Amino acid sequence: MKFKYIVSSVVLSGVILGTNPALAMETQARNAILMDYDTGMYLYTKEAEKMVPPASMSKLMTVYVLFSKLKDGSLSLDDTFTVSENAWRKGGAASGGSTMFLNIGEQVKIEDLIKGILIQSGNDACIVVAENISGSEDEFVHEMDKYAYKLGLKNSSFANATGLPHPDHRMSVEDLAILARHIIKDFPEYYPIFSIKEFTYNNIKQGNRNPLLYSMNDADGLKTGHTEEAGFSLTASAKRGNRRLIEVMAGMSSNKERSEEAEKLMSWGFREFNNYEVLKAGQKIASVPVLLGKQETVDLVVAESVIRTLKKNKASKVKMTAEYDKPIKAPIKKGQQLGFVKIEIPGQPEFEVPLVATKDISEQGVFGKFIGNLKYLLEGH
Repeated sequence: MKFKYIVSSVVLSGVILGTNPALAMETQARNAILMDYDTGMYLYTKEAEKMVPPASMSKLMTVYVLFSKLKDGSLSLDDTFTVSENAWRKGGAASGGSTMFLNIGEQVKIEDLIKGILIQSGNDACIVVAENISGSEDEFVHEMDKYAYKLGLKNSSFANATGLPHPDHRMSVEDLAILARHIIKDFPEYYPIFSIKEFTYNNIKQGNRNPLLYSMNDADGLKTGHTEEAGFSLTASAKRGNRRLIEVMAGMSSNKERSEEAEKLMSWGFREFNNYEVLKAGQKIASVPVLLGKQETVDLVVAESVIRTLKKNKASKVKMTAEYDKPIKAPIKKGQQLGFVKIEIPGQPEFEVPLVATKDISEQGVFGKFIGNLKYLLEGH
């Protein structure tokens, strides 16, 4: 028979949570999202799925492709790329955009190009990377699209490697947050570059444009963006203690507003939310009788830990219901799913976590089965 057991959230974790966080915060940004890095949960969204001009924030996809080539060994940081006349004309000082001040024909180390992209936001550096990896910037865009699909970016369309204005070059702030999370997770060896505050190349020193690097001790990345069409934008991350948050904000009216709004949203996220372990992997939920087995009981434990980002100071208990058969008929294999815990958190979709057996239990022999069946008929267990 199927058995249901209401699991006490107080006994397990004492979790507290709150109401829809989107109603508790406002920002001047046209589009915004705040994500917890560990759980991937959204703490705040505003027009997050809308495709907007990402400006230089889309350089994050350019470096994701480059980081991937470095990680698979097809490139190294000491390799050099050649600066073409096209890269110099389209992305150099004469173009009027952000530049690394590269020279035609120059051989530039990949490590310097990465710093030129992330710290100086060099359009010329992006085009150099694109041309040397794929032969042309147009071909490199196909690489960007391929990786975007692989990462599950559903609202992104690329037209160049720089983020310069183009009607077909669009991303959502949600996609940018997902991309930022992948960069931090997939390339921890390169992520510290994002927090470098200045870089000098060809005797020209430029500072990192990320305002949070100067106003928040916890901030350590990622990338600003600005064009007339896009407004002032920012993809940022900060780590406080064991918690990391990622935010993306687009469409602000000034550098000052970008700095203030970004710090306000990030600080609110750290202040109002925390991560809680609702269930722990291996946690025992029940000891269940075994029918016709060589052992009388088997323990059911949680198959995987459940960690959720929840609002701090608006208490409401999580409801957890364990469901499993009782008794369970042998044979049983260790790790075999024998039930589940249904978890209900207000404001979030309910979900289930498997309950699994802790050990192998084989069937009894013929005589043991006879006695077991007789016992079950007479005693009901």
